[in-house]
Order: sequence, then structure tokens, then C-alpha cells
Amino acid sequence: MSKRKTVRPLVAAGTAVEREGRPPVEAIRAAAFHQFAERGYPVVTVRDIMKACGLTQGALYNHFRSKDELLHDIIASTQAELERLCQRAVGEAGDDPRAQLAAFVRAYVMRHCRLRVEALVANREIGWLDAKRVADIRRSRRAIRDVLVGILAQGIERGLFSPPGSGGEEDLKVVAMALLDQCTHVSKWYAPGGRLSEEQMATIYSEMALRSVGAKPQVT
Repeated sequence: MSKRKTVRPLVAAGTAVEREGRPPVEAIRAAAFHQFAERGYPVVTVRDIMKACGLTQGALYNHFRSKDELLHDIIASTQAELERLCQRAVGEAGDDPRAQLAAFVRAYVMRHCRLRVEALVANREIGWLDAKRVADIRRSRRAIRDVLVGILAQGIERGLFSPPGSGGEEDLKVVAMALLDQCTHVSKWYAPGGRLSEEQMATIYSEMALRSVGAKPQVT
């Protein structure tokens, strides 16, 4: 299927009126996430986003020059925050690779349970961005993957992990991507208010990750 580029310049006009008391840029981002999630990026217009967040077109123009720029902003911002949370979780977990892996997965899964709309847009609509903007986001995704690869490599070196494959760097990338894929897709089916809380989901996924890489039990 060919990719149809949609670039709609925003025209300055009027003064911003925000319905929920958020800063205008945050109102725009929130409205864009929900509009893109519900209807898809190609269908949603700048006017749709303007109406959804209660802002004038001039207020939109003050922050974003086009719909493309807005899409890049919301995906890049949520991706950067995910990278920050994962790195912080690992940094606070101590020097045991098992604790680091569990902390990484917990942070990743909690984020995807809580921000399901953002995850949906970031993973489904990225293909509408141009190559330069996609490369920016993929750099962050590789950084997250490499944090996980580093944890796995350290665990193997210390005799704590025995994941599938030879343990070489390329094999570890495959294992890391498999773990990331299963954690990412929780956003597609998890719904709050069910039998399992976000915390319980994070615990289940972290335990699955440890078993997947053959983690040796911690001695207490």
C-alpha cells in the first residue's frame, strides 16, 4: 500500500481557549493522541484536533507548523520518557542483572498499561513520518534495546542467565527484541479495572522475562 503524506499548515488566528485548564501545548498533544488513536492519522485533520481540545487554530500554529510535526512531537516525547524511565529503573535496581531485568520490564510494562493510547499511536502511526523523523525515534528505541542487551550480556558473563542462542551480540538483540515485543503488546489488550492490576501485570511479565532468559534463582 502506498503511503499518502498529509501536511496541513496551520493558519494563525485568534486566542487560545482551553477547556480543561491544561497548558495549550499539552491540550494539543492529548487531543492528537486520542484523535489519532480513534480514527488514524490520515483521516484526522488539524481542525479536528482544534475542536477536540477547544483551542483556536492560531494556538495550534504557535506550537506546531503542521500535522506531521505534531505527530512527530507526540511520538518522540512519549518515546523519550519511556527511555528515561527504563534507564532510571535499571540504575536504581543495583548491580544484579536479575534485579535490573525485572526492574526494566516492570517499568516498561507499567508504562504500556497506563498509557495505552500513547503506545498505540506511537507504534501504529510512526509510518506516516518522513525518514528523518522516523530515524530520530528509532534511535531512542535502539537505545532502550541496547540497555536490555547490556543487562543480558552481563547476566551471561556472571553465569546468571542462559538465554536461547549462542549468547553472541546478534542473538542477544533477538532475545531483547522478543522481550520488548511481548511487553509492548500488552497495551493492545490490557484494560484497567479488570482482575489484574497494572502492578500485577508488571510482576507477571518480569517473572516471564527472567524465566525466558534462564535466570538462576536469587539466593536469599
